[in-house]
Amino acid sequence: MNYQLNEEEKMLQKTAADFANKSLAAVAVESNEKGEFQDDIYKQLGKLGFLGMTVPEKYGGVDFGNFCLALSIEQISRVCASTAVAISVHNSLTNWVILNFGSAETREKYLPLLASGEVLGAYALTESNAGSDIGAIQTSAVREGDNYILNGSKLFVSTGDKAGVVIVFARTDTENRKRGLSAFVVEPDFPGFSVGKPEKKMGLKASSTVELVFEDCVVPVANLLAEEGKGMLIALSALDGGRIGIASQALGIGQAALDEAVKFARGRVQFGRKIIDFQSTKWKIAEMATKLEASRLLVYNAARLRDSGDISTKHVSMAKLFATRAVNEIVYDSLQIHGGVGYTSEFLIERLFRDARALEIYEGTSEVQKLVISREVIKEYDRILPD
Repeated sequence: MNYQLNEEEKMLQKTAADFANKSLAAVAVESNEKGEFQDDIYKQLGKLGFLGMTVPEKYGGVDFGNFCLALSIEQISRVCASTAVAISVHNSLTNWVILNFGSAETREKYLPLLASGEVLGAYALTESNAGSDIGAIQTSAVREGDNYILNGSKLFVSTGDKAGVVIVFARTDTENRKRGLSAFVVEPDFPGFSVGKPEKKMGLKASSTVELVFEDCVVPVANLLAEEGKGMLIALSALDGGRIGIASQALGIGQAALDEAVKFARGRVQFGRKIIDFQSTKWKIAEMATKLEASRLLVYNAARLRDSGDISTKHVSMAKLFATRAVNEIVYDSLQIHGGVGYTSEFLIERLFRDARALEIYEGTSEVQKLVISREVIKEYDRILPD
């Protein structure tokens, strides 16, 4: 596997870094302190093409694929992980699902709006009793003539209050746990759609996270994705891409934490010496850098595999498991190098520490990733070492 970037990839990486270091950095501190969602930032991202990364040019996208999306999310996350969440969900989940499972009419209707950034996308899967266990989803969808009527609610929907397009999973068959789920494209102005309470979170404060409520919500039959009963397949297929996005987010947060640790250690003097000269500090920096580089190789490999069309579920879960666990260790050591001041909001590491914690939880907990990895590894052994 070649991890070297070609010229187009280098250009994209630089564009993302420049945007993050200038436009995004100018508002990141304030928006995270106040918990404000910056609409203007997403308009700029749309103009630059970052909201149509996986969308073909005929629908207004740039068609760069998962690897370039990972590079972009990594750079954005260095400055504001909250912004990166929306970019990941919008591209990896909303755009990808419509492109791969929507009808020709659905693709033509929604993808140009999403790729341009005219509207943002959201992904409504989780419920109060259906987190890792998506087979437990209870939101219902009953067909009545030319419409489906949805009833239920979804939790922890990133940008759900800002989205113009929401992918919603609901149960069309109450008897079949695996094949009873279906997926729909829902617009916020459909009758019966409403936004519930916003979540007060530990981190990622500049990314809105809300409940969505469906009370006899009317969704046209044309907005069914693929066909009835394909919801489980759609959800799991999309989450492979989404998990690459979250793992890429870990790379950006981890790089920022390492940068902050080195910068602080170079300037901090204790016992008459800069603390970067202490062996204990050097060892922390060495471990942080090694974990970050190992994470990067896993994430880049998973993204390349997904772009090549190879079955990458195992590699995706390995990347997410390792990178999200590693970043939590990296931010821990970075804060330790900062000492007491790192625990205050005046230093970036305090926000990085809080933001990183969610990465081992959303879009599949670390425990779920281990289940996926072990399942895929055992399948491989079953093929080469049959009973």
